[in-house]
Amino acid sequence: MSRSARNTHRPRLTATARAVSGFTLLELLVAFSIMAMALGLFYRALGGNARAVDHVQRYQGAVVLAQSLLELRDSVPAGGWNDEGDSGGYHWRVQSQPYSTDAQGPRVPVLYQVSIAISWGQGSENVRNLALSTLRPERIPPVGIRP
Repeated sequence: MSRSARNTHRPRLTATARAVSGFTLLELLVAFSIMAMALGLFYRALGGNARAVDHVQRYQGAVVLAQSLLELRDSVPAGGWNDEGDSGGYHWRVQSQPYSTDAQGPRVPVLYQVSIAISWGQGSENVRNLALSTLRPERIPPVGIRP
């Protein structure tokens, strides 16, 4: 068979048939680039959510620690309450100072403003703080017993 005979048996592709037959290299590169950017954004969003969950858990831990510290004492000793320490990756400090009111009387206790400061995190940029404040009465000894 001659060369011209072989070419005549083969159907010729028109311009529209060639365009429909597949993607060009440029189209594939653009599609992969778009997919890579979308996956990158998706990964970044998931990573941000994981960090946010960790921050919320650490914050909740600080709140529970503050509540536990307040449950230690239902009243403040006459000299006030000043204490600090470390617990579970948190550094805490409790300070009290007298709180003035207009209430007067022999059985009216002195009120103290109790402030609790809790900090956690590593490095100077990642340190988080929680500060809470409440009022507690001064402990009054029972009648007939000297303090």
